[in-house]
Amino acid sequence: EVQLVESGGGLVQAGGSLRLSCAASGFTFDDYAIGWFRQAPGKERQGVSCISSSDGKTFYANSVKGRFTISSDNAKNTVYLQMNSLKPEDTAVYYCAATNTWCTVVAASNTYGINYWGKGALVNVSS
Repeated sequence: EVQLVESGGGLVQAGGSLRLSCAASGFTFDDYAIGWFRQAPGKERQGVSCISSSDGKTFYANSVKGRFTISSDNAKNTVYLQMNSLKPEDTAVYYCAATNTWCTVVAASNTYGINYWGKGALVNVSS
């Protein structure tokens, strides 16, 4: 059974930090790019960051560049999203996503190109 399980969400004040984790199982981790989308109330799901498990190449949306860092522990089949200097506009449900193509799918916020989704983790940044 394929699973992507997110953890690490929560409530934080503006300027604070959180680290999201995505534990993957049920598929060949090295064959996929793993990314993060987020969806705020009333808005479309947006690609935030992605890492290619095979070569480590990364993508960041302009809105998070310089504040968020994505990393992968292939031995644990886990991807992390370190989020620093959080802003109220970062408030959203964050979804872990796996695609057997490239991070360009996440960069284009192309939800149809995603093979597997996690259930989401809520990040709430208060001002």
